[in-house]
Amino acid sequence: MDTNKIICFPEPHKTAIETAAIPAPGADELLIKTSRTLISTGTEMTAYCADYEPGSVWEKNFACPFYPGYNNIGTVISAGENVSSDWIGKRVATTKPHAAYVTVTLGGEDGQASGGNGCVVVPDGISDDDAVFFTIPQIVMNGIRLSRIKWGECAVVYGLGLLGQFAVRFLLECGAFPVIAVDTASRRLELLPDTPAVVPVNPLESDVAECIKKHNSGRMADVVIELTGNGDLIPQQARLLRQHGRLVILSSPKKPVLFDFHDDCVWPSISIIGAHNFSHPDFPQPDNPWTKERHIEMFFDLVRLGKLDLAPLVSRKVDYTNAAEAYCNLEHNRGNEMGVIIDWSKA
Repeated sequence: MDTNKIICFPEPHKTAIETAAIPAPGADELLIKTSRTLISTGTEMTAYCADYEPGSVWEKNFACPFYPGYNNIGTVISAGENVSSDWIGKRVATTKPHAAYVTVTLGGEDGQASGGNGCVVVPDGISDDDAVFFTIPQIVMNGIRLSRIKWGECAVVYGLGLLGQFAVRFLLECGAFPVIAVDTASRRLELLPDTPAVVPVNPLESDVAECIKKHNSGRMADVVIELTGNGDLIPQQARLLRQHGRLVILSSPKKPVLFDFHDDCVWPSISIIGAHNFSHPDFPQPDNPWTKERHIEMFFDLVRLGKLDLAPLVSRKVDYTNAAEAYCNLEHNRGNEMGVIIDWSKA
Protein backbone atom coordinates (compact mmCIF):
# COMPACT_ATOMS: atom_id res chain seq x y z
CA MET A 1 0.00 0.00 0.00
CA ASP A 2 1.33 3.47 -0.90
CA THR A 3 2.33 5.70 2.00
CA ASN A 4 3.10 9.36 2.38
CA LYS A 5 6.70 10.45 2.86
CA ILE A 6 7.28 13.62 4.90
CA ILE A 7 10.55 15.46 5.66
CA CYS A 8 11.02 16.38 9.31
CA PHE A 9 13.67 17.97 11.53
CA PRO A 10 13.31 15.82 14.67
CA GLU A 11 16.08 17.79 16.37
CA PRO A 12 18.55 20.50 15.33
CA HIS A 13 21.02 19.48 12.59
CA LYS A 14 19.10 16.31 11.77
CA THR A 15 16.74 15.37 8.93
CA ALA A 16 14.40 12.38 8.89
CA ILE A 17 11.79 11.06 6.47
CA GLU A 18 8.63 10.05 8.27
CA THR A 19 6.05 7.67 6.85
CA ALA A 20 2.32 8.16 7.27
CA ALA A 21 -0.93 7.23 5.59
CA ILE A 22 -1.81 9.23 2.48
CA PRO A 23 -4.37 11.79 3.69
CA ALA A 24 -7.92 11.66 2.39
CA PRO A 25 -9.24 15.06 1.24
CA GLY A 26 -11.92 16.61 3.43
CA ALA A 27 -15.14 18.00 2.00
CA ASP A 28 -13.49 21.33 1.02
CA GLU A 29 -10.03 19.99 0.25
CA LEU A 30 -7.84 18.93 -2.64
CA LEU A 31 -5.39 16.01 -2.44
CA ILE A 32 -2.19 16.81 -4.30
CA LYS A 33 0.60 14.48 -5.42
CA THR A 34 3.80 16.46 -5.09
CA SER A 35 6.24 16.72 -7.99
CA ARG A 36 8.79 19.26 -6.72
CA THR A 37 9.52 21.25 -3.59
CA LEU A 38 12.18 23.91 -3.07
CA ILE A 39 14.29 24.29 0.06
CA SER A 40 14.20 27.73 1.64
CA THR A 41 17.85 28.33 2.42
CA GLY A 42 16.88 31.08 4.88
CA THR A 43 13.88 30.09 6.98
CA GLU A 44 14.39 26.34 6.79
CA MET A 45 18.07 26.50 7.61
CA THR A 46 17.34 28.74 10.60
CA ALA A 47 15.02 26.01 11.90
CA TYR A 48 17.44 23.23 10.96
CA CYS A 49 20.32 24.87 12.83
CA ALA A 50 18.12 26.24 15.67
CA ASP A 51 19.87 29.53 14.98
CA TYR A 52 17.64 31.82 17.04
CA GLU A 53 17.31 33.41 20.45
CA PRO A 54 15.51 31.56 23.28
CA GLY A 55 12.00 32.88 23.79
CA SER A 56 11.88 34.52 20.36
CA VAL A 57 9.12 34.19 17.77
CA TRP A 58 11.56 31.99 15.90
CA GLU A 59 11.65 29.50 18.78
CA LYS A 60 7.85 29.60 19.13
CA ASN A 61 7.20 28.82 15.46
CA PHE A 62 10.24 26.84 14.33
CA ALA A 63 11.35 24.68 17.25
CA CYS A 64 11.97 21.00 16.53
CA PRO A 65 10.31 18.72 15.70
CA PHE A 66 9.65 20.88 12.67
CA TYR A 67 8.13 20.05 9.29
CA PRO A 68 9.82 22.37 6.77
CA GLY A 69 8.82 23.63 3.36
CA TYR A 70 6.54 26.16 1.71
CA ASN A 71 7.27 25.81 -2.01
CA ASN A 72 5.25 22.87 -3.36
CA ILE A 73 4.30 22.03 -6.94
CA GLY A 74 2.02 19.06 -7.55
CA THR A 75 -0.97 17.67 -9.39
CA VAL A 76 -4.47 17.43 -7.95
CA ILE A 77 -5.46 13.74 -7.82
CA SER A 78 -8.63 13.90 -5.71
CA ALA A 79 -11.19 16.45 -4.54
CA GLY A 80 -13.60 16.63 -1.62
CA GLU A 81 -17.36 16.48 -2.08
CA ASN A 82 -17.77 20.27 -2.00
CA VAL A 83 -15.02 20.91 -4.55
CA SER A 84 -15.45 20.93 -8.31
CA SER A 85 -13.98 17.89 -10.07
CA ASP A 86 -12.52 20.36 -12.59
CA TRP A 87 -9.57 20.70 -10.22
CA ILE A 88 -8.50 17.08 -10.78
CA GLY A 89 -5.48 16.87 -13.07
CA LYS A 90 -4.45 20.51 -12.64
CA ARG A 91 -0.91 21.39 -11.63
CA VAL A 92 -0.97 23.73 -8.66
CA ALA A 93 1.42 25.79 -6.54
CA THR A 94 0.77 25.64 -2.79
CA THR A 95 2.64 26.63 0.35
CA LYS A 96 2.54 23.10 1.69
CA PRO A 97 5.60 21.35 3.21
CA HIS A 98 8.06 18.82 1.83
CA ALA A 99 5.84 15.74 1.49
CA ALA A 100 4.84 13.33 -1.26
CA TYR A 101 1.13 14.04 -0.73
CA VAL A 102 -0.48 17.17 0.72
CA THR A 103 -3.99 18.53 1.13
CA VAL A 104 -5.14 22.12 0.78
CA THR A 105 -8.44 23.62 1.90
CA LEU A 106 -10.37 25.74 -0.58
CA GLY A 107 -12.76 28.49 0.38
CA GLY A 108 -14.87 31.15 -1.28
CA GLU A 109 -16.32 31.40 -4.76
CA ASP A 110 -12.95 31.97 -6.38
CA GLY A 111 -11.71 28.55 -5.28
CA GLN A 112 -8.51 29.93 -3.79
CA ALA A 113 -7.06 28.42 -0.65
CA SER A 114 -8.51 29.78 2.56
CA GLY A 115 -6.56 32.25 4.69
CA GLY A 116 -4.54 33.60 1.78
CA ASN A 117 -2.35 30.48 1.80
CA GLY A 118 -2.51 30.14 -1.98
CA CYS A 119 -3.47 27.44 -4.43
CA VAL A 120 -2.62 28.78 -7.85
CA VAL A 121 -2.86 26.84 -11.10
CA VAL A 122 0.48 26.52 -12.91
CA PRO A 123 0.04 27.52 -16.57
CA ASP A 124 1.02 25.15 -19.35
CA GLY A 125 4.49 25.70 -20.72
CA ILE A 126 6.12 26.32 -17.34
CA SER A 127 8.20 23.44 -16.01
CA ASP A 128 7.86 22.14 -12.48
CA ASP A 129 11.52 23.06 -11.92
CA ASP A 130 10.77 26.70 -12.75
CA ALA A 131 7.37 26.89 -11.07
CA VAL A 132 8.68 25.63 -7.72
CA PHE A 133 10.45 28.95 -7.07
CA PHE A 134 7.13 30.77 -6.82
CA THR A 135 7.17 31.78 -3.14
CA ILE A 136 10.63 33.37 -3.38
CA PRO A 137 9.71 35.97 -6.04
CA GLN A 138 6.36 36.48 -4.31
CA ILE A 139 8.15 37.55 -1.13
CA VAL A 140 10.49 39.84 -3.06
CA MET A 141 7.74 41.42 -5.16
CA ASN A 142 5.94 42.47 -1.99
CA GLY A 143 9.14 44.00 -0.58
CA ILE A 144 9.90 45.87 -3.80
CA ARG A 145 6.40 47.37 -3.80
CA LEU A 146 6.71 48.41 -0.15
CA SER A 147 10.06 50.08 -0.95
CA ARG A 148 8.22 52.54 -3.23
CA ILE A 149 11.10 52.36 -5.69
CA LYS A 150 10.90 54.93 -8.49
CA TRP A 151 12.37 55.02 -11.98
CA GLY A 152 15.97 56.20 -11.83
CA GLU A 153 16.49 55.70 -8.10
CA CYS A 154 19.64 54.03 -6.79
CA ALA A 155 18.93 50.81 -4.92
CA VAL A 156 21.30 48.67 -2.87
CA VAL A 157 20.63 44.97 -2.30
CA TYR A 158 22.51 43.53 0.67
CA GLY A 159 22.67 39.72 0.46
CA LEU A 160 22.51 37.83 -2.84
CA GLY A 161 20.94 34.51 -1.96
CA LEU A 162 17.79 33.54 -3.84
CA LEU A 163 15.80 36.48 -2.47
CA GLY A 164 18.58 38.93 -3.31
CA GLN A 165 19.00 37.57 -6.84
CA PHE A 166 15.31 38.11 -7.51
CA ALA A 167 15.43 41.54 -5.84
CA VAL A 168 18.14 42.71 -8.24
CA ARG A 169 16.18 41.45 -11.25
CA PHE A 170 12.89 43.02 -10.15
CA LEU A 171 14.54 46.35 -9.32
CA LEU A 172 15.85 46.44 -12.88
CA GLU A 173 12.31 45.77 -14.13
CA CYS A 174 11.13 48.75 -12.06
CA GLY A 175 13.72 51.07 -13.59
CA ALA A 176 16.09 51.35 -10.64
CA PHE A 177 19.53 52.65 -11.65
CA PRO A 178 22.12 51.86 -10.60
CA VAL A 179 21.50 48.68 -8.60
CA ILE A 180 24.37 48.02 -6.19
CA ALA A 181 24.50 44.31 -5.34
CA VAL A 182 26.47 43.41 -2.19
CA ASP A 183 27.67 40.02 -0.96
CA THR A 184 30.87 38.43 0.33
CA ALA A 185 30.42 35.23 -1.74
CA SER A 186 32.03 35.48 -5.17
CA ARG A 187 29.76 32.76 -6.58
CA ARG A 188 26.67 34.85 -5.78
CA LEU A 189 28.19 37.92 -7.42
CA GLU A 190 28.86 35.89 -10.57
CA LEU A 191 25.15 35.02 -10.91
CA LEU A 192 24.05 38.66 -11.23
CA PRO A 193 22.58 39.90 -14.52
CA ASP A 194 25.30 40.97 -16.94
CA THR A 195 24.38 44.62 -17.40
CA PRO A 196 26.10 47.93 -16.61
CA ALA A 197 23.05 48.83 -14.53
CA VAL A 198 24.13 46.28 -11.89
CA VAL A 199 27.28 46.93 -9.86
CA PRO A 200 28.58 43.88 -7.95
CA VAL A 201 30.38 44.71 -4.70
CA ASN A 202 32.25 42.47 -2.28
CA PRO A 203 32.38 44.48 0.99
CA LEU A 204 35.50 42.58 2.03
CA GLU A 205 37.30 44.07 -0.95
CA SER A 206 35.63 47.45 -1.58
CA ASP A 207 34.01 50.21 0.43
CA VAL A 208 30.28 50.00 -0.28
CA ALA A 209 29.58 53.69 0.36
CA GLU A 210 32.34 54.77 -2.03
CA CYS A 211 31.01 52.39 -4.70
CA ILE A 212 27.53 53.88 -4.36
CA LYS A 213 28.83 57.44 -4.75
CA LYS A 214 31.07 56.43 -7.66
CA HIS A 215 28.19 54.96 -9.66
CA ASN A 216 25.47 57.36 -8.48
CA SER A 217 27.00 60.73 -9.38
CA GLY A 218 28.33 61.30 -5.87
CA ARG A 219 24.99 60.68 -4.19
CA MET A 220 24.07 58.09 -1.58
CA ALA A 221 21.39 55.46 -2.14
CA ASP A 222 17.66 56.08 -2.29
CA VAL A 223 16.75 52.56 -1.12
CA VAL A 224 18.64 49.81 0.70
CA ILE A 225 17.13 46.33 0.88
CA GLU A 226 18.39 44.12 3.71
CA LEU A 227 18.49 40.44 2.74
CA THR A 228 21.38 39.00 4.74
CA GLY A 229 19.45 38.19 7.92
CA ASN A 230 22.40 39.62 9.85
CA GLY A 231 20.96 42.35 12.07
CA ASP A 232 24.44 43.62 12.94
CA LEU A 233 24.67 45.06 9.42
CA ILE A 234 21.53 47.20 9.72
CA PRO A 235 23.20 50.30 11.24
CA GLN A 236 25.79 50.52 8.49
CA GLN A 237 23.14 49.86 5.84
CA ALA A 238 21.15 52.82 7.17
CA ARG A 239 24.20 55.05 6.76
CA LEU A 240 24.29 54.29 3.02
CA LEU A 241 21.07 56.22 2.49
CA ARG A 242 20.49 59.83 1.48
CA GLN A 243 18.23 62.03 3.59
CA HIS A 244 14.67 60.66 3.51
CA GLY A 245 15.94 57.37 2.05
CA ARG A 246 14.21 54.04 2.73
CA LEU A 247 15.66 51.00 4.48
CA VAL A 248 13.62 47.88 3.71
CA ILE A 249 14.01 44.91 6.07
CA LEU A 250 13.04 42.06 3.76
CA SER A 251 15.05 39.45 5.65
CA SER A 252 14.21 38.03 9.08
CA PRO A 253 17.04 39.02 11.46
CA LYS A 254 17.28 36.46 14.24
CA LYS A 255 18.76 38.52 17.08
CA PRO A 256 18.19 41.93 18.71
CA VAL A 257 19.95 44.84 17.03
CA LEU A 258 21.68 47.80 18.70
CA PHE A 259 20.65 50.82 16.63
CA ASP A 260 21.19 54.56 17.17
CA PHE A 261 17.78 55.88 16.18
CA HIS A 262 18.81 59.50 16.60
CA ASP A 263 21.97 59.54 14.50
CA ASP A 264 21.00 56.88 11.96
CA CYS A 265 17.24 57.37 11.63
CA VAL A 266 15.80 60.60 13.08
CA TRP A 267 18.59 62.98 12.03
CA PRO A 268 18.68 61.87 8.37
CA SER A 269 14.90 61.26 8.53
CA ILE A 270 15.04 57.87 6.85
CA SER A 271 12.13 55.43 6.78
CA ILE A 272 12.55 51.87 8.05
CA ILE A 273 10.10 49.54 6.34
CA GLY A 274 9.30 46.02 7.54
CA ALA A 275 8.37 43.83 4.59
CA HIS A 276 7.41 40.37 5.82
CA ASN A 277 5.48 38.20 3.37
CA PHE A 278 2.55 38.17 5.81
CA SER A 279 1.99 41.86 5.01
CA HIS A 280 0.30 40.84 1.76
CA PRO A 281 -3.43 41.57 1.85
CA ASP A 282 -5.54 38.41 2.18
CA PHE A 283 -7.96 39.83 -0.38
CA PRO A 284 -7.53 42.46 -3.11
CA GLN A 285 -7.98 46.01 -1.83
CA PRO A 286 -8.68 49.12 -3.95
CA ASP A 287 -5.35 50.64 -2.90
CA ASN A 288 -3.46 47.34 -2.90
CA PRO A 289 -4.72 44.54 -5.16
CA TRP A 290 -1.43 42.64 -4.91
CA THR A 291 -2.27 39.50 -2.95
CA LYS A 292 0.12 36.56 -2.67
CA GLU A 293 -1.79 34.78 -5.42
CA ARG A 294 -1.57 37.74 -7.80
CA HIS A 295 2.17 37.99 -7.28
CA ILE A 296 2.50 34.27 -8.06
CA GLU A 297 0.52 34.78 -11.26
CA MET A 298 2.82 37.67 -12.19
CA PHE A 299 5.87 35.49 -11.59
CA PHE A 300 4.44 32.80 -13.86
CA ASP A 301 3.82 35.45 -16.53
CA LEU A 302 7.43 36.65 -16.33
CA VAL A 303 8.69 33.07 -16.71
CA ARG A 304 6.28 32.32 -19.56
CA LEU A 305 7.37 35.46 -21.42
CA GLY A 306 11.05 34.58 -21.05
CA LYS A 307 11.84 37.58 -18.84
CA LEU A 308 13.30 35.38 -16.06
CA ASP A 309 16.00 32.75 -16.63
CA LEU A 310 15.90 30.49 -13.58
CA ALA A 311 18.34 27.81 -14.70
CA PRO A 312 21.42 29.64 -13.27
CA LEU A 313 19.66 29.86 -9.90
CA VAL A 314 19.40 26.07 -9.49
CA SER A 315 22.32 24.61 -7.57
CA ARG A 316 21.10 21.04 -7.59
CA LYS A 317 18.07 18.76 -7.85
CA VAL A 318 17.97 15.81 -5.46
CA ASP A 319 15.67 12.88 -4.87
CA TYR A 320 13.65 13.18 -1.66
CA THR A 321 15.62 10.25 -0.20
CA ASN A 322 18.75 12.45 -0.31
CA ALA A 323 17.19 15.36 1.59
CA ALA A 324 19.38 14.83 4.66
CA GLU A 325 22.53 15.23 2.58
CA ALA A 326 21.13 18.37 0.94
CA TYR A 327 20.44 20.07 4.28
CA CYS A 328 23.85 19.08 5.60
CA ASN A 329 25.51 20.59 2.52
CA LEU A 330 23.55 23.80 2.99
CA GLU A 331 24.61 24.06 6.62
CA HIS A 332 28.29 23.89 5.75
CA ASN A 333 28.40 25.57 2.33
CA ARG A 334 25.41 27.89 2.04
CA GLY A 335 27.34 30.68 0.33
CA ASN A 336 27.83 28.58 -2.80
CA GLU A 337 24.28 27.21 -2.94
CA MET A 338 21.18 28.69 -4.56
CA GLY A 339 18.00 26.83 -5.40
CA VAL A 340 17.94 23.24 -4.13
CA ILE A 341 15.01 21.35 -5.64
CA ILE A 342 13.63 18.15 -4.14
CA ASP A 343 12.23 15.67 -6.68
CA TRP A 344 9.25 13.62 -5.47
CA SER A 345 8.49 11.79 -8.73
CA LYS A 346 9.60 8.43 -7.28
CA ALA A 347 7.82 8.80 -3.92
